[in-house]
Amino acid sequence: MDKRKRIDTEIDLQALEPDRQFVTALARGLELLRCFRPGERHLGNQELAARSGLPKATVSRLTYTLTRLGYLQYLDNLGKYAIDTGVLALGYAHLSGLDVRRQARPLMQELADLTQSSVSLGARDRLSMVYVENCQGPGPLTLRLDIGSRIPMASTAMGRAYLAGLADHERDLLLDQLRARHGDDWPALRTQLDKAFRQYQDHGYCLAVGEWQKDINAVGVPLIHPDGSGVVAFSCGGPAFVLRQHMLEDDLGPRLAHLVRTVEATLGRQ
Repeated sequence: MDKRKRIDTEIDLQALEPDRQFVTALARGLELLRCFRPGERHLGNQELAARSGLPKATVSRLTYTLTRLGYLQYLDNLGKYAIDTGVLALGYAHLSGLDVRRQARPLMQELADLTQSSVSLGARDRLSMVYVENCQGPGPLTLRLDIGSRIPMASTAMGRAYLAGLADHERDLLLDQLRARHGDDWPALRTQLDKAFRQYQDHGYCLAVGEWQKDINAVGVPLIHPDGSGVVAFSCGGPAFVLRQHMLEDDLGPRLAHLVRTVEATLGRQ
């Protein structure tokens, strides 16, 4: 298997440990950092152990090491840890290297202002989508997400667009993982996904009409990197009482698809 092409979804550390090339200690430290969720500032060793499934003694050694390296900060008054600037530096290095983000942002802001909506760019992280850029229009938005925000894959326009843009074998792998995660909710979600994939085939965009949050409507379009390096997804959304379904189909969907094709063409020329 080509490791560079493997799609990582849910990580089973125990299953990977027999791989002689796999550094378990490094993996555990990185998984510990993932325990911090948006909006949470402080976690203690006990909370980190519960979330990671690692023994508390292992967590204590990992948090000590990550603190010494500048990825965590220990707060004496709380007896807990917070993400430190080392993690921010890594994230910024990634964002600053995204050509698609630099090329797309002016067009995204123009569309957000024109349509009084939120226009976002996201990339996959396992079975979620993470915002790497977000532009807000002047409209009465009820959903404001910032860079780094995480949203579901199966029920959002951005996630559906990402799936629609994948090669068949990559999409099938993720759909299998999503089926396992969503359990009894999967049949209804799969029906919605199949509908979204048909929308993309017929019109070049996918819709999510009140299916993630009942008061939010959105349209999504994938961007397939011309150099073959992968897929990202754009979305344009806002309050359902403002962005009616017919507006998504007749106006915002075609506009967003045109934006994405423009960015693709620019990246291809580079």
